[in-house]
Amino acid sequence: MEMTSIIAAAQAYVTQTFQQHENDALVYHNLVHTQQVVDAATKIAAYYRLGGDELTIVLVAAWFHDIGYALGEAHGHEDTGARAAKEFMLSHHYPEAIAGQVAGCILATKIPQSPNNLLEQIVCDADLSHFGSKEFKERNRLLRQEMELLKDKKISGLDWMQSSISFLEQQHYHTAYAQTLFRQQKEENLQKLKNKLGKKEAEEKVAKQVLHKDKKKDKKAKDEYLLNITDKDVERSKKARKPERGVETMFRTTSTNHLRLSAMADSKANIMITVNSLIVSLLLSVLFRRLEDNPNLIIPTILFLSSCVTTIIFAVLATRPNITSGRFTKQDIQNKSANLLFFGNFHQMNYEEYEEGMEMIMNNSDYLYSNLTMDVYNLGVVLGKKYKLLRISYNIFMFGIIVAVIAFVIAILFFPVK
Repeated sequence: MEMTSIIAAAQAYVTQTFQQHENDALVYHNLVHTQQVVDAATKIAAYYRLGGDELTIVLVAAWFHDIGYALGEAHGHEDTGARAAKEFMLSHHYPEAIAGQVAGCILATKIPQSPNNLLEQIVCDADLSHFGSKEFKERNRLLRQEMELLKDKKISGLDWMQSSISFLEQQHYHTAYAQTLFRQQKEENLQKLKNKLGKKEAEEKVAKQVLHKDKKKDKKAKDEYLLNITDKDVERSKKARKPERGVETMFRTTSTNHLRLSAMADSKANIMITVNSLIVSLLLSVLFRRLEDNPNLIIPTILFLSSCVTTIIFAVLATRPNITSGRFTKQDIQNKSANLLFFGNFHQMNYEEYEEGMEMIMNNSDYLYSNLTMDVYNLGVVLGKKYKLLRISYNIFMFGIIVAVIAFVIAILFFPVK
C-alpha cells in the first residue's frame, strides 16, 4: 500500500473510533488533540526530510498515540494504542518490523517519555508540542477539566498550577528542531504560570493574615492589600519579561542592521570595480594607441591608470571573503569560545557534532546570549574593515581623478605636441 493510502486509512480509522466511542469526559485527549499532534509531527518530520516507511511510521503513530482513551481507560492507554496500531498495520499487510516500530513510537510517549531513536523522538515532541504554543493556556485548562471529570474530583487552581509548573520544568524536547521551534514560547508559558502562581499564593497569604480581624475591616484591608499585591505582581511580571524580549529585539535589530550595511558596502564596492574596470579597458584599448603620437600624455595616462587599478584593488579587498578552519572542539564549547552561529566555524564538521554543540547552546541561556553577542561583534568587526577599505578605495578614486585631469590639462596646454 502506498504511503498516502495507509496514512489516509489511519486517519479514517482513528476518526471513526473516536466518533463511535464518544466520551464527554475526553475534552482534551480527543480527535482535536490527535490532529494537532499529527500536524506537529508532520512539521518536524519534514525538517528531517523523512520519507517512505519512516514517515509512515511517524504519522501512523501520531494518529494512533491516544486512541487508547477511546478504546479503554486512561491508565495504560499507550499500551492499548500500541496494540491497536500494530494490528492495524498488520491488517494492511505491513511487515512485523514496521508495525513494531509504530507501536514503539506510541509506547515512547508514556510519561516520563523514553524515546530510543529519531522516529520516537519526533512523536514524543509532537505529543507535547502544545507546551511551546500560544494555545497552551486553553489546552492546559481542558486537560485539568478532563482529569476532574475522569477522577470525579475537583482539583484546586493552586495545586494544578504547581503541578503544571513542575511538569514544564522537567519536560524537555528531544529533537534539536523541536527545541528551536518550541523553546521560547514554552519559557514564556512557564513564566506566565509562575507569575500567576505567585499572585495566587500572595492572595491566599493575605486572606489568612486578615482572617481574625473585624469583618468590615477585614474586607477593606484584604481588598486594599490584594490591590497592592496585584499591581506589584503585574509590574514585576512586566519587568521580568521586558529584558528578555528587549534583548532578543536588540540582537535581531542589530544583526539586521549589520547585514544591511554589509550589503550596502558590497554594492558600493561593486560600483567602484565596475566603473574603474571600464575606465581601464578604455585606456588600454583607445588611449595607449595614440601615446606614440602624443608623448606628452604618457604621464597623465599612467597616473590615471594607476589610480584606477589601486581603486579596484581596495574595492576587491573590501569584498573578498575570508575562509576559516570550519571546525570547533568540545573544549571550545566548554570554554564558550566557539561561535556556532557563524558558518565559518562549523562548515567542515558533520551534522552530529554540530547538533550536539547546538543542543548545549540551547540548553544554556548564558552561552546562547554569549554566542549572539559574539556573532554581532564579529559582524561589526568585519563591517568596520569593509568600510575602512571602501573609504580608501573611494578616496583614491576621487583624488586620482582630480590629479589625472589636472595632469591631462597641463600636458595639453603647456606641453603640446609639435
